[in-house]
Amino acid sequence: MLVSLTVGKVDAGVTVLLTPDKRLIEFPSILLPPNIASGSIVDITVARNTKSESAAESRFSALQDQIFNAFGASQPSVPVLRCRNATQTSVVLEWDPIELATADLISLSLYRNGQKAGNIPRPLHMHSTKISGLAVDTEYSFYLVLRTSAGTYRSEEVVVNTHKMTDLSGITITTGILPGAMKESLNSAVERIGAKIVDGVRIDTTHFVTTEGRGMAWEKAVEMNIPVVRPEWVEACEKNGRILGVTKFYLDALRPGPPDTDTLASRSSQPEQPPQSQSSQQEKALPPEPAAENGESKEAGKDKEEEESSDDDEEKDDSDEKGEDKAKAEAEQKMRLEDKEDQKIALRPKDAEKAGQGDENGDDAEDDDNDDDDDKPAPSPGDGASFQDVAL
Repeated sequence: MLVSLTVGKVDAGVTVLLTPDKRLIEFPSILLPPNIASGSIVDITVARNTKSESAAESRFSALQDQIFNAFGASQPSVPVLRCRNATQTSVVLEWDPIELATADLISLSLYRNGQKAGNIPRPLHMHSTKISGLAVDTEYSFYLVLRTSAGTYRSEEVVVNTHKMTDLSGITITTGILPGAMKESLNSAVERIGAKIVDGVRIDTTHFVTTEGRGMAWEKAVEMNIPVVRPEWVEACEKNGRILGVTKFYLDALRPGPPDTDTLASRSSQPEQPPQSQSSQQEKALPPEPAAENGESKEAGKDKEEEESSDDDEEKDDSDEKGEDKAKAEAEQKMRLEDKEDQKIALRPKDAEKAGQGDENGDDAEDDDNDDDDDKPAPSPGDGASFQDVAL
């Protein structure tokens, strides 16, 4: 198609062209022939290039296919949840590995009875979880919700009923170090009660049975807080026909297991004896007294008590008399000492001769006094003694 246009205003970037019906068209100046001025007439041929159009369309379609194959060919898969094991108070759930395709993971949540129980940690690596603390013989429903950048996906609902106390099929045992005969007996007992034995400590292991606390399996069981019990626990559960507590059957427990039904029945058949007081028990503990001859045991006991009381009175009277005699002796000694001091104070140095004569005449008297004063302590200079007494 050929079109004739008149050049109007010419500018460095854009040229104004006029159509025959007086319409203005802005046209790039670089596409016009050189030496164009106002008033020049130019012919422009306009045609559709279908070949180039097809090539461009094919290139665009190829780009779209590439993007779709890289990011839109697959989408995240819906989680598949199932119950792995159930006991009286716990449930073990597991699911298939999460397929995200090209989407980004936001979260993986577990719901119980329609309410969110929590987020699963490390959902790309963890494919199971254990829920404890459930009620016995109760129905529960569980489902998973996967949130990704490509959308939200919910799994099918799983309904689980916890076991009754008499249902032992949920018991999952991992054995440790056991003697050969005991291990065979344990396998038979586990088979009879409907439980199962698995190799290695797993998330659904409910009890670890062993007779020795050592080994890699034992360490893993302790780390995972799995009860470590003796083989007697399985035997007790079989005898009672129900699951029993593990407190008395721990590996390090010293107390024996609970009595069986036969022992309880024998104890209940025996009549109970009334409790005895402490005094009666003491009377039984004391040996019996020998029988007295001629029926005089009571009278002999009374006579013995009277003799002991009279002896105590006599000892008391003797002690009182001794105290009085001692006081009298001390008083007499004091009086004699005072008389002697008065006589010595009366002496003077100038009467030494008279005193010497008097001493000769009174030797007998002083000897008598000295005999009485042998037991007396010597008076000190500060007790009124004269200078002569000190000098002598």
